[in-house]
Amino acid sequence: MAEQKESSVLFSLKELMNLEQERIAQETATQQRQAREARERREVEERAARDAEDRRQRDAEEMRRVSEQRQREEGARLEAIKQAELERSKAETEHRNHQQAVAAQREHEAQLTKIRQTSSARRVKIVAIVAITILGAGFAGLGYKWKQDQELAARDRAQAALEQKRLKEENDRIAKESERLQQQITDADKERERIELALSTAKNENDRRKLLDQQRQNDAQRQKLDSESAANKARPRKPTKACDCTPGDPLCSCF
Repeated sequence: MAEQKESSVLFSLKELMNLEQERIAQETATQQRQAREARERREVEERAARDAEDRRQRDAEEMRRVSEQRQREEGARLEAIKQAELERSKAETEHRNHQQAVAAQREHEAQLTKIRQTSSARRVKIVAIVAITILGAGFAGLGYKWKQDQELAARDRAQAALEQKRLKEENDRIAKESERLQQQITDADKERERIELALSTAKNENDRRKLLDQQRQNDAQRQKLDSESAANKARPRKPTKACDCTPGDPLCSCF
């Protein structure tokens, strides 16, 4: 009888030890799972913080690049204004020289008239021949200069028209590319929101690993799209205004 009671006590003690070991194992598994979940949450938060910092740096770099681009455009605009002023000054000088040549011609004609009235017929004839020769050479030079100006203006207008057409086609292409990239960026942001929502409700480790892989792929795609968008924004240029000056106008400031 005593042996039976001793066996019963030993069996009860063994059952209690087994239950205690199961409880300890469960607590250990729970602690490990909680530690793993905390570590994964920490990793997600740290990754989100890094992504936010990367986006902030990219935004700052984009703002800096846009500012530099504006400064370059402003410098180019000021240089174009300066060049236009120089060309206008040159044209005004040529116009003034032309007016002086016309005035000199008229003065010379007045002198010829005076000479004809006071000199002999032979002397008047010689002077007239010399004057006509000089005037002919002068008019020939002015005519040649005027023809050169017309040909140069025509070439400049044709070149400006071709450049304007090329810039318009390039801007149209860049605009379409920007729309495509922006749509892809929007889709990538929506996909990231979906992944983050799914991560917050994931029920097992396998699902979380798959979602984390998807999140890394989404981040890589987003960075690639940001780089392509930044490179695409750096290329557009404004087309120049078409020249509407009269051909051969010495005061034209288009070129």
